[in-house]
Amino acid sequence: MVTPRPFALCVYCSAGTSDPAYLDLAARVGAEVGRRGWQLVSGGGNVSMMGALATAARAGGAHTVGVIPKHLVHREVADVDSDELIVTDTMRQRKQVMEDRADAFLTLPGGIGTLEEFFEAWTGGHLGQHAKPMAILDPVGHYTGLFTWLAGLREHGFVPQAALDRITLTADLTAAFDALDPGFANRPETGAGR
Repeated sequence: MVTPRPFALCVYCSAGTSDPAYLDLAARVGAEVGRRGWQLVSGGGNVSMMGALATAARAGGAHTVGVIPKHLVHREVADVDSDELIVTDTMRQRKQVMEDRADAFLTLPGGIGTLEEFFEAWTGGHLGQHAKPMAILDPVGHYTGLFTWLAGLREHGFVPQAALDRITLTADLTAAFDALDPGFANRPETGAGR
């Protein structure tokens, strides 16, 4: 008898910052993944928020899947403690594997790599390539400017309201996880466009 795998959460976050507040946020997210009995899919790095996230998830009992392109493995930033470490040839392949392995997506503060991952998953969902829920956990207003800009794009007809409604934007960790949880019965309507 095959045991079904746990719900898999893909988390996009920074691999560059050393700010303790962001590292703590990543660790709290990792601990919550473990507490819920979920599986973590991440970028496979052992540094910054990415490392804090995976370490805390494993400490909480979560199975961790790291996906990293081989050029980063050679820079010795791979999370070799991952339960599964998948090495891809390219960054594009990395994103595809992460998306394929995920049941939902959570974005934390990050830079251009995090934004690229978020936008690709968001666009894929909007275009009907997947129906996986997406949330952004932003307790410090990291993405305020982005969503102000996106609201302007909506006003000018470049971004439909339905696309914005696919994203739950929240400052609260529990609300973010509840929005992604397939078993959460009364999912609030907290889309970014509301």
